[in-house]
Amino acid sequence: MLAYLIRRLVAVVIMVLVVLLATFTVFYMLPKWAGQDIAVLFAGKSSGAEQVEGIRTKLGLSDPLLVQFWDFVKGIPMGRDYANGTDVTHCPAPCFGYSFRTEEPVWTTLKDALPVTGALAAGACVLWLGAGVATGVLSALKRGSVWDRVAMIGALGGVSLPIFFTGMVAMGIFVHSLGLVNMADSLGTDDPIGVWFETLILPWIVLALLNAAMYARLTRATMLEVLGEDYIRTARAKGLGERAVITRHALRSAMTPILTVFGLDLGVLLGGAVLTESTFNLPGLGLAAVQAISSKDLPVILGVTLVAALAIAVANLVVDLLYVVIDPRVRMG
Repeated sequence: MLAYLIRRLVAVVIMVLVVLLATFTVFYMLPKWAGQDIAVLFAGKSSGAEQVEGIRTKLGLSDPLLVQFWDFVKGIPMGRDYANGTDVTHCPAPCFGYSFRTEEPVWTTLKDALPVTGALAAGACVLWLGAGVATGVLSALKRGSVWDRVAMIGALGGVSLPIFFTGMVAMGIFVHSLGLVNMADSLGTDDPIGVWFETLILPWIVLALLNAAMYARLTRATMLEVLGEDYIRTARAKGLGERAVITRHALRSAMTPILTVFGLDLGVLLGGAVLTESTFNLPGLGLAAVQAISSKDLPVILGVTLVAALAIAVANLVVDLLYVVIDPRVRMG
C-alpha cells in the first residue's frame, strides 16, 4: 500500500509539472505569436519605452523560456525576487508571479478565492452525491415503477437545464421576489458561518441539481447491471437479507464508476466553478479566472490553471485510495 501511494504521489508531481510547463509555455508564447509584448501588458499601453524595458528586465522576460520557467517553478516553494538594479520586489512563497491588474502577488488573489470555492465545492458535493446516489438506487430497485419514471424524467430535466438558467431563476424567485434568502455581496473568512451558509445555499442547490441528476442516472444504470450479477443471486440464495445484499454487495460494487466520475467532478469544481460563481457573483477561483481572462492577466490565469490541475490530481489520488476501501478486488489485485 505504501509503495502504491508513493507511485501515485510521484505520478501526481510529474503530471502537475507537465501541466505547468505546457500552460507556462502557452501563456508566455501566445502573446509573442500574436504580436503583443508581455511587458507592455503589465505596464500599460500609455507607458514609455524606458518603463517597459525596466519591467521586462525586472520580470526576467528577456531570459530564455526555460530559464523563466525554472525561475517560476523555483519561486513557488522558495519565493522569488524581481530585480531591476536597486528596484527589488520580493514575492514570498508560494510565489505564482505578480498580477498585471492589481500589481499584487497572484497568491493573494488565489488565497482570497480558495475558501469560497472550497466551501462551494464541499456543500454541493455532499448534496449531489447523497441525493443522486439515493435516487439512483431507489430507481434501480423499483425499476419500471412510477417512482422510477418520475425520477428519471426529473433527472433528465435537471441535466438539460444549464446552471446559468437555473441560477438566475432561483435568484429571481428566492432572493428578489420572495426575499427568503439574503446573499452577501462578498465573503471573507471573518464573516460568520450564518452569512456563508445563507450566501451559498442557493449555489449549492443549483449546482447539486445538475450533478445529482447525472449521478442518479449513472447510479441507476450501474445498479441494474450489478443486480444481475451471479454473486448477487448467490448472496440472496444463501438467505442474506435484502438490505445487506444491496448495501454490502451491490452498492459497493456500483460505487466504483461513481467514484471515478466524482473524483473528476470534485477536482474540476475545486479548480473553480466558473458558471456558478459568475452567475451568483461569488468571489471564488472561477470568477477570478473570468476576470483575469477579461483583463489579459496572464499570471493569475496561470495560477488558477495550476491550482485546478493540482485539485484534479489530488482528487483522483484520493479516489484511487478509496477504491481499495470499497472494492476488495482492488486490494487483492
